[in-house]
Amino acid sequence: MPDLLGNEPARAALLAAMASGTMHHAWLLAGPEGVGKGRFARAAAARMLAEAAGEPLRPGLELPEESRTRHLIAAGAHPDYRELARLPKDPDKPEENLARSITIAQVRALGPLFATKPSLSPRRLVVIDAIDDLERAGANALLKSLEEPPAGTIFLLVSHTPGRLLPTIRSRCRLLRFDPLSDAQVATVLREELPDTTASEIDALVRAGEGSPGRALGFAGLDIAALEADMAAIAEDGDASNAIRSRLARLLGAKAAQPRYEAFLERAPSFIASRARTLSGEPLRIALDAHTAARELATAALGLTLDASATVFEMGGLIARLSAR
Repeated sequence: MPDLLGNEPARAALLAAMASGTMHHAWLLAGPEGVGKGRFARAAAARMLAEAAGEPLRPGLELPEESRTRHLIAAGAHPDYRELARLPKDPDKPEENLARSITIAQVRALGPLFATKPSLSPRRLVVIDAIDDLERAGANALLKSLEEPPAGTIFLLVSHTPGRLLPTIRSRCRLLRFDPLSDAQVATVLREELPDTTASEIDALVRAGEGSPGRALGFAGLDIAALEADMAAIAEDGDASNAIRSRLARLLGAKAAQPRYEAFLERAPSFIASRARTLSGEPLRIALDAHTAARELATAALGLTLDASATVFEMGGLIARLSAR
């Protein structure tokens, strides 16, 4: 993966704090999901641990390949680093079926770490990605550590929805705000992660990502470019014969097409919103109404397991409203 991209102000603020020698004990990394906050937190944690251990470092957050700290963290063996995230329900399938939340048991498991001094330097780091996933009891347990932080401990808390956090947690953190990346930066990440993907698909993924490489990568392998082409055709002339809508309903309604069906439901409201930005007057009002209806339909379709074919056809009808001029 390429070096950390975008959000230079957040990087500069953290590096300045590190250079000052007076690091705040808790940082809230807040911004849209998929823009690199978690990766930034892990890189920053590794940098702080390496710096505290006296390793020779280059400017920036990234550590050299030969860094001992880097290798210890990669091996899950650094005694002064902990990362809390949702755990897989099946240990044999770590990328699938994650638990709904980070539990209070995971927070309490930090107790032995805090009961001793850091091992390799005067500093220890705790990354929580994302603190939005922390169950309420766990948040209350964490609050005690944020109010009376163990010596040398720095918390990096990743949040996609900071407004939903306990105000007492937010008040004890220094905020680092993250913004969506530029299209060029998202494309750089995609080309690095998906080297065999066509230029047209990369372009479609960039649009679907809306500034979030993580979101864009979630659409990878689903031929988003073809879905966008069909949505654009419906929006242009309304698909009066229903030919495109019927074909999409047939293709996406099959059980094997579930991932692509879900991608269509997620992408369609954003597609309508992007077209709405180019309109004014009555066409804009129609587009905004279609966007609201599309969001409600997408939410209901997944939450209530509505018939896939019928849902796709109905969503196509909402996109067709964009043809009104």
